[in-house]
Amino acid sequence: MNHQEIKEEEEAAVRWAGCLDEVHARIAGRFARSEQRQRARAYLQGLLRPIERKNGWQLAEAAGEANPYGYQELLSRAHWDADAVRDDLLDLVREKLADCTAVVVIDETGFVKKGTKSVGVAPQYSGTVGKIGNCQIGVFLAYASPKGQVLMDREIYLPHEWTDDRHRCEEAGVPEEMEFATKLVLARRMLERMLAHHLPCAWVTADSVYGADYHLRRFLTEHHIPYVLAVPPQNQIRMGLDEGFASVGVDEWFARKHSGRWYRLSAGWGSKGPRWFEWAWRKMDAEVPDGWQAWIVVRRSLTDPTEVVYHRVCAPKQTTLQQIVDVAGQRWKVEEAIERAKGECGLDQYEVRSWTGWYRHVTLSLVAQLCATMMVEQANTAREKKAWEQQSSPSSLQQFKCQRGLVVH
Repeated sequence: MNHQEIKEEEEAAVRWAGCLDEVHARIAGRFARSEQRQRARAYLQGLLRPIERKNGWQLAEAAGEANPYGYQELLSRAHWDADAVRDDLLDLVREKLADCTAVVVIDETGFVKKGTKSVGVAPQYSGTVGKIGNCQIGVFLAYASPKGQVLMDREIYLPHEWTDDRHRCEEAGVPEEMEFATKLVLARRMLERMLAHHLPCAWVTADSVYGADYHLRRFLTEHHIPYVLAVPPQNQIRMGLDEGFASVGVDEWFARKHSGRWYRLSAGWGSKGPRWFEWAWRKMDAEVPDGWQAWIVVRRSLTDPTEVVYHRVCAPKQTTLQQIVDVAGQRWKVEEAIERAKGECGLDQYEVRSWTGWYRHVTLSLVAQLCATMMVEQANTAREKKAWEQQSSPSSLQQFKCQRGLVVH
């Protein structure tokens, strides 16, 4: 390693420590005792380290501790409020990543578990395994801006078999006032918190689990937030007077209305290059804010024309199809952010069972992901600055000519 490479490594280490210190300073006041503040910083540092498994024992070993009891205390009995730390996280996202073009994404992921004791665990469908499995489901709100993509809020989904069994909830530490809430309700709660923290965004997007909900779409239009929401083919649309105001599935509605024109557009870059699809859109009648328009937008696979995805879209009239396609493509970026949070920040590598433990670990994992995103952003800024300085600084020959008066300034 040469002198320049050593210097760059040292600069990276300084940035890394600086980001961690800055973020920890924002949340430190949420911990009642100094040893818990230090423990929280050590936990974040461990989540950011390249450790194979980021469970209590391996985090303790990496930190040079004999056992994980201190971390277990942090996630269970220590006095601090995970929701207050989440509020700090939302404020940090606004300060560090906010952009008026940002896209907010609602998504969920499964945490495969054994047994029946872990809070919220039940046989339920998880996209993580692609089938029904014994797992917990976490609903997340993500922020995708030009400065990076992060998960900024979280809720755990409790199925009826949990909320109907108060003894089971009591054993897992679920607050007594918690009642059954659908994933859609959890998503709206997180959107309300986002608005309360004044995070700017240009769009909201989500898959068909959320897009099919009329109340969510209504919530977004009432707050003048454009959206691109996937919907299932059977999602109902009311026809006009000529059709007797009949309700039909979005697939049938589009088949009747579509003129037959498709556009080949990329929904962003994937691991194998641009994600090309064929897209079509059609205006629809709907109650929208002044100056806005509603559309049905359809995505079709290039290799299998029967593989289609329908979207409800509501946005200002001047919106282009390419803009809508770009927003729809942000869902893949957020799926990647979830996978990075699991692989790099230990999002799914916890050994807690309780309500409190889940929220505390997951919240700190999201804080760690923000640290990592800030580090990347600072590194990119430093590289861009260095490249600009190299391009703008005169060469030694140019300097020689200037000194000898051989060039005109």
